[in-house]
Amino acid sequence: MSRVRTERVAPDADRAAGAAVRTAHRPPHVVGTVGSNHVGMRQFNERIVLQAIRLHGALPKAELARVTRLSMQAVSVIINALLNDGLVIKQDRLRGRIGQPSVPIALNPDGAFTLGIKLGRRSLDVLALDFAGQVRCREIVEYDYPDPEIIFPAMRGKLALVESMLGDHASRIVGIGVAAPLWMGGWRDLISAPGQVLDAWSRIDIRERVQQMTRLPIEFAKDTTAACAAELVTGHGQRVHNFLYVYIGTFIGGGLVIDGRLHHGPNGNAGAIGSAPIDGATQLLHRASGLVLEQAIRQQGAPGRAAHDARALSSALRGVTDAWIADAARSLASTIATSAAVLDLDAIVIDGSLHRDLIAALIEATSRALETQRWEGIARPALLQGHAGADARAMGGAILPLYAHFAPSHQLFLKTAPAYT
Repeated sequence: MSRVRTERVAPDADRAAGAAVRTAHRPPHVVGTVGSNHVGMRQFNERIVLQAIRLHGALPKAELARVTRLSMQAVSVIINALLNDGLVIKQDRLRGRIGQPSVPIALNPDGAFTLGIKLGRRSLDVLALDFAGQVRCREIVEYDYPDPEIIFPAMRGKLALVESMLGDHASRIVGIGVAAPLWMGGWRDLISAPGQVLDAWSRIDIRERVQQMTRLPIEFAKDTTAACAAELVTGHGQRVHNFLYVYIGTFIGGGLVIDGRLHHGPNGNAGAIGSAPIDGATQLLHRASGLVLEQAIRQQGAPGRAAHDARALSSALRGVTDAWIADAARSLASTIATSAAVLDLDAIVIDGSLHRDLIAALIEATSRALETQRWEGIARPALLQGHAGADARAMGGAILPLYAHFAPSHQLFLKTAPAYT
């Protein structure tokens, strides 16, 4: 039996999502936000200018020319085109400085929208992200296990509802990003669901099923990789360039950022720390997943959802929660030490769908557990709490179409031929 919860978010209510959307895979020959004055590169240069505004905030034309290394004439032409397209807006003139008053150019939040879908083992989230990266509205469907016969009809309905919430802005939706586990039907020893329901996922192409619901282009990423992209764009990724991202939802998973770029790996599964062995046949997800805490809480007669809100920290459940934190922290510390030895990381960023204070307590306990590890020859990474929380996966999904449509790409001017396999 599914439970539906709807939340509507005012344009200024989710400032954690309000940071600029940044390139997750910056081409190695494009440094920062530098453009080119060569003829025939207008679209690329438009994206370079948008990228500069995303990274630095509202800037006057002269400052945009400086940071992009484009000529003032080129920047003026581009800004006029972007103003006509409704992608940027003029802010009030800056006065009180030497010289002529300047007019900062900012992203227009209503310039474009994307939809993000998080398809999880316990819930389905659909949200709308505006051009400035703010969450405008979201819809949530909760369920006990992932039944595709329930999930996909609900998804179709929620997509239509979120589009209707945008009103006239719906015509400016440029795409849909989907974040989902790569192996939805896996780990049956932890998921209490009929076998035939989990078997069905092996025959489902999630991206194709979503594409059947819409004419909009679809982008797809592993759920925790998408969450990592959200952290890269809106959180610590703005200043930390090498980090392992850990997301604790129903299961624990992660993503990897190397040199400021999201690293997928050849199988799209980089950062999949949930599968890391702890001892013998035990994997990290058997110790540090939210589902493990859910099961312990149910044994106390409370609902499993209490693991994801303030009830987990109540006096009635604090003993159970503290026991889970201690075991999860020990297991995480071992995995972090191994990861640091292999990858030489600046930081470990930990986030999740659990209560923010619970994540903070887990980080503190993990830090203590790291003291018991041997660090000779290894640089110990910092432990940081993520920014997006429960929205991270759906936000990361929504960021994918923004990147595809508006971030700089070398293929725009190199005309690289598509690869066929």
